[in-house]
Amino acid sequence: MKKDLHPSNYRMVVFQDLNNDFKLLTRSTVATESTIKWDDGTEYPLIKVHITSTSHPFFTGEERILDIEGRVDKFKARAAAGAAAKDKRAAAAQKLVKRAADKAAKAADTQA
Repeated sequence: MKKDLHPSNYRMVVFQDLNNDFKLLTRSTVATESTIKWDDGTEYPLIKVHITSTSHPFFTGEERILDIEGRVDKFKARAAAGAAAKDKRAAAAQKLVKRAADKAAKAADTQA
C-alpha cells in the first residue's frame, strides 16, 4: 500500500442536518470555521448538511419535495430568462432582415 495515502488529521466534528436539526458527533477531516456546543459542554467544529439519513425520503419512507435554497425557482427564472433572450435575438434578426429588404427595395427604386 502507498504510504500517507489517507489523511491523519482526524478530529471530532458535529454534523447538523438543516431539515430536522439532527446532530451527529463523529470523526472527520473536513475544515470548517463554525462551532457548536455539544451536550457534554465541549465545543466542536460544526458542519451543516442539507440532508442525512434522518431526513432523506429513502430512509424515512416519506415522500416529500426537497426544495433547498429555491432551486426550482432558480431553474424557472433561468428558463424564463433564456426564453426572453431567445425572443429578443429572434426580434433582432427579423429587424435585420427587414432593414436589408428595405435597403434592397430602396436601391431597386433608385435604379429604376
